[in-house]
Amino acid sequence: MKKNQSSMTSLVSAFGRAYHSKYDTPKIFDDFMAKELISEEEFHAISKNMVDGIQFFNTDIGQKYKDNLEEILKWITQVQLSPISLSRSAYCEKVLLNEVDLGIEQYVILGAGLDTFSLRYPELNNRLKIFEIDHPATQELKKKKLQNVKINIPRNLHFVSMDFTNHFSKQGLTEKGFDHKKTFFSFLGVSYYLTKESNENLIKDLFAGIPEGSSIVFDFADETLFQEKGVSNRVENMVKMASASGEPMKSAFTYNEIESMLEKSGLLIYEHLTSDSINELYFKNRTDYLSAFETIHFVHAVKR
Repeated sequence: MKKNQSSMTSLVSAFGRAYHSKYDTPKIFDDFMAKELISEEEFHAISKNMVDGIQFFNTDIGQKYKDNLEEILKWITQVQLSPISLSRSAYCEKVLLNEVDLGIEQYVILGAGLDTFSLRYPELNNRLKIFEIDHPATQELKKKKLQNVKINIPRNLHFVSMDFTNHFSKQGLTEKGFDHKKTFFSFLGVSYYLTKESNENLIKDLFAGIPEGSSIVFDFADETLFQEKGVSNRVENMVKMASASGEPMKSAFTYNEIESMLEKSGLLIYEHLTSDSINELYFKNRTDYLSAFETIHFVHAVKR
């Protein structure tokens, strides 16, 4: 991982959530705190970069709306940038809140970026320990942003600085107060960039010594990832952009491969959402550009 790449990815992701909260109706996932972590200057700069890149995404749209930059930004954000992150966040937090009601005491976010869950649910301060794992550069960026807008770090939030994509260690978590209690893990937007072996080893490490009833939500790309073009070539564009950034997508799974990988760590699939079911749950009857991303699936798996 390049030194500041994690920070930039986190900024762009937060931009997508902030844009959705501010402009889109109805809401798929209303991250109303995201705008607090994106300065006005950053919002405008990212908007400009997106609009300036329209020729890469879709020359026809660029030509059609050449005098309407707001529509170009809306198109890029709703077609390319936001669908995966909005729907997976909505799904993950729905499962998480249900797990909290069932007695989960710890929440571990792998690749947390500028996540705002702890800020949006202050009522869980005394019920849920939250551990955000991410690259040190990203965590320093987040701490600085919270300080700049005078938001106190919630007392139940613990930062664990770690490049877990290269090496995961439970010690870092334990040092921040993590116990081997029933735990919920979110692992979003990462599996594609790891090899299949790395994904398998990471999940094994996560659940080693963790009690039954602990669970994980993650997203993965299916076996059509490198052949599917998607609406307006957005899947192909995603793969190309990842490669150009120096972090190519490495993993695409069949359902049977996912099931087998999880079984090796004592996990059973509780729920599996395909692209079609994601579309039905989160994008049905919309009149804008938002729709479920092709090739992307969500899984909720439980340790038994």
